[in-house]
Amino acid sequence: MAQTDIINKENKSVGKADLPDELFGVEVRKGLLHEVVRNHLANRRQGTACTKTRGLVRGGGRKPYKQKGTGRARAGSNRSPLWKGGGTVFGPRPRDYSYKLPKKAKWLALSSALTAKFADGEVIIMDDITVAEPKTKAVRALLDGLGLKNNVLIVVPEKDEALERASRNIPRVNVARVKELNVYTILSHEKLLISRDAVEKMKEAYLG
Repeated sequence: MAQTDIINKENKSVGKADLPDELFGVEVRKGLLHEVVRNHLANRRQGTACTKTRGLVRGGGRKPYKQKGTGRARAGSNRSPLWKGGGTVFGPRPRDYSYKLPKKAKWLALSSALTAKFADGEVIIMDDITVAEPKTKAVRALLDGLGLKNNVLIVVPEKDEALERASRNIPRVNVARVKELNVYTILSHEKLLISRDAVEKMKEAYLG
């Protein structure tokens, strides 16, 4: 079981945190991380792009000109894909891009992402991540005290409305509850700022 320092708001060590190997000490599987991120992005796609075929475009009910004698190519409709304003051939239609991955694969990818972050020194454990009032300057002061700028994911055990509202206006700073963690969110942030209580919640939620 790995250990790391627990720091306070003054960026001073106040103890040690035990990080379970099942979450922070597994083999990093880059191929699996790639597959899970692709799955996450595919599941987020709306799939609402829509084009009209020649059967859906308005007009075109009458033959534009007679079949023979004009010297032009024969045409049966002015809504043919060959004509301006005509239909689209094989254009996008509404569809569902989502697909499922095995739960075990998602679990292995999540632990791989946490392990990779920890191995790169990008995981910070803090004794308490709370703000007295939902003001941006409170979170900005907290991050500045730790030497952090932007691109930070703050992980808390449960919903903290004040913290979530206070961090909303800071670019690339997001708050996630333990049960909301996913591989894409973890990898898209440079630093993970995790509260001590969130570590215990992760053990309870993921290791039972």
